[in-house]
Amino acid sequence: MRNIKLVEVRSEIAAGTRGASLGIDALKIASLDKKSNFFTKFDPINVPDANNFLWRGNKHPHAKYIDGVYQVLKNVSSTIESLRLEKKFPIVLAGDHSTAAGTIMGIKAAHPEKRLGVIWIDAHADLHTPYTTPSGNMHGMPLAMCLKEDNLENCINEPAEETIQYWDKIKKIGGDFPKISPKDIVFITVRDTEEPEDNLIAKHQIKNFTTEEVREKGVTLIAKEALEVLKECEQIYISFDVDSLDSSISVGTGTPVANGLTVEEAIQLNTELIKDKRVCCWEIVEVNPTLDTENLMAENAFEVLESTTRSLVDNF
Repeated sequence: MRNIKLVEVRSEIAAGTRGASLGIDALKIASLDKKSNFFTKFDPINVPDANNFLWRGNKHPHAKYIDGVYQVLKNVSSTIESLRLEKKFPIVLAGDHSTAAGTIMGIKAAHPEKRLGVIWIDAHADLHTPYTTPSGNMHGMPLAMCLKEDNLENCINEPAEETIQYWDKIKKIGGDFPKISPKDIVFITVRDTEEPEDNLIAKHQIKNFTTEEVREKGVTLIAKEALEVLKECEQIYISFDVDSLDSSISVGTGTPVANGLTVEEAIQLNTELIKDKRVCCWEIVEVNPTLDTENLMAENAFEVLESTTRSLVDNF
């Protein structure tokens, strides 16, 4: 059995709506409803969050609560770095998606010499920066953080000096260098982007397997092609945002988008991808039970979590 460690990150300060910090406990309730023993098998680590910053008011309109986000990302990065140095396989249960940057930073800090690929299963590209964001919500920025990308050529905002200082510090967590290369990112079912992100995707020719492609080619072939794009990478990290699911079944998340995956497709995709021996970490994010009815999102997400973990264990 892979040396799996559950990592729980209850951060929600980077999301636009409140409630993502409750997603982990919603997953646990879903496991009880399904009479699963999943959460008795693995000892979790709780990473300290900075949700108390929400009570202080936001001073950074183009990167909301960036001072708190910086703290959380440092906490996540050091936790993941330690686990990877101990040869553990982190399965990360997180609130808002900004913390994925900390996960990537930690993987890279543990093994800076290893080329890291990212499979980003999400409705959004999360390539915004304080200079380009339309909302200021930092869960739309984790990949830009890891690329050390400001995207100034598509600048629409003028962030305050203190915001820029925090942004520059965030990009240096885990080492003062890009943690990933744009050519080592694969998007699956990204379908809700803004022009600054579109320009970056086009500039770097980042591959996006659309929902239509998943249906046309079938999940198995898509998984194979995604891994082929990353054939030069020695390590692979998979990030699964539940808003990659279709909005008809992903009500319990902050930013649902139509034309997404079914639960069955998500299960098949993640269970297939995680069989690759280079995969070193898997993450699930953005379950928000306050937006849901009868915990449906968490129940669907738990199915993906349990099936993916089982595939990881069975194929070791």
